Amino acid sequence: ADSSLTRRCHHCSTAMLDVSFLPFCIFLGTLGFLCVAMVGTWCQHWRGGFSLDGSSQTFNWHPVLMVTGLVVLYGAAALVYRIPNTWSSPKLPWKVLHGSLALGAFILTVLGLAAVFHFHNSQGTPNMYSLHSWMGLGTVLLFSCQWAAGFGAFLLPWGPAWLRALYKPIHVFFGSTILMLSVASCVSGINEKLFFSLKNGTMEYKLLPAEAVFANTLGLLILVFGVLVVAALARPSWKHPDSNSPDSRQVQDEL
Repeated sequence: ADSSLTRRCHHCSTAMLDVSFLPFCIFLGTLGFLCVAMVGTWCQHWRGGFSLDGSSQTFNWHPVLMVTGLVVLYGAAALVYRIPNTWSSPKLPWKVLHGSLALGAFILTVLGLAAVFHFHNSQGTPNMYSLHSWMGLGTVLLFSCQWAAGFGAFLLPWGPAWLRALYKPIHVFFGSTILMLSVASCVSGINEKLFFSLKNGTMEYKLLPAEAVFANTLGLLILVFGVLVVAALARPSWKHPDSNSPDSRQVQDEL
């Protein structure tokens, strides 16, 4: 009786966690859009908007471009191969889409770095002195290596099959690692910006003014977004099956 009850409980818990990919993607896309909208609202409403003149408004491009590129767009690129349509259709278009989304994320990230360096140099502020800056630049450098290695191994026609098979689990591991480093960089950057900006006696960070509540909530949403993407990448039933595996043959038979 106990074993039967345990099996039923296990079945119920599995059923509750059995969410199909499409509703999950809709929810995750909504969450990603909310993160971008909130970071834009924060910079526009509380930080004075945007410009390219080297002022603090130039800096405001940095968080917007980093959240959009390094977190949301990169997360979308990571999930391309979890789309069920990729399991039975030619791989090349999906490889191109995956690489293009990652390249777009990288371009936005580089522009975000350019914005913060331009701001620092215009204001006479030293570069690369904080843990946030070290972690952020390290993430971008790792991201660039990841994209270049993935392009060479999976998109170039002369990449040997044995090299692709050897590199694939490394590519997947560093994909998740880079995303979580991106999330950590964004969250630490939000916290750092609040410490630097909220110094007025009635607006100190420790008093938790409206801006702090809003930005802290943004940080939590970015964290949730990253965790959900990594969870989706780790979910066995959403993984792209190998072409010769029993799972792949079963999917092809069902389709």
